[in-house]
Amino acid sequence: MGIKSFQGKMIGDTGVNPEKIEVRDFMIREVIYFHEREHIFEVMQKMIQYNISGGPVVDDQHQLVGVISEGDCIKQLSESRYYNQPLEGVLVSDYMIKEVETVAPDMHLFDLAQKFLNLKLRRFPVCENQKLIGLVSQRNVLDTALALHGHTWQRPA
Repeated sequence: MGIKSFQGKMIGDTGVNPEKIEVRDFMIREVIYFHEREHIFEVMQKMIQYNISGGPVVDDQHQLVGVISEGDCIKQLSESRYYNQPLEGVLVSDYMIKEVETVAPDMHLFDLAQKFLNLKLRRFPVCENQKLIGLVSQRNVLDTALALHGHTWQRPA
């Protein structure tokens, strides 16, 4: 008795080209962000109020200058307690991460997915001309894949 192959029928090239699906098509446009001069307590309150784990930090010109996370806030709380220093006067700019990976709005969906895999991050700020215009997360990629019927990558009729 020979070996039976359980591989399905090979259909070859279907002639279907994946659409040009760009970040701008599925990014979050109404981003909850923080200002670099915002007090750390205000940041923590916003995170709890909006049920978010962090967000981008901008300056007066709405240019991205960093990101702040729950972990950054917890670190500040821990250091404040350990060194017995009050949190008055502690600003976002004191604890934000200043070197931020961003994506462009014209980046293709598949390139973004690869960037998520390579950098092991969960979200990226979307910037155009150094200004924050949106946010994109792994969840947005999954939602888009489901909406576009990932088996054909064509928009449903």
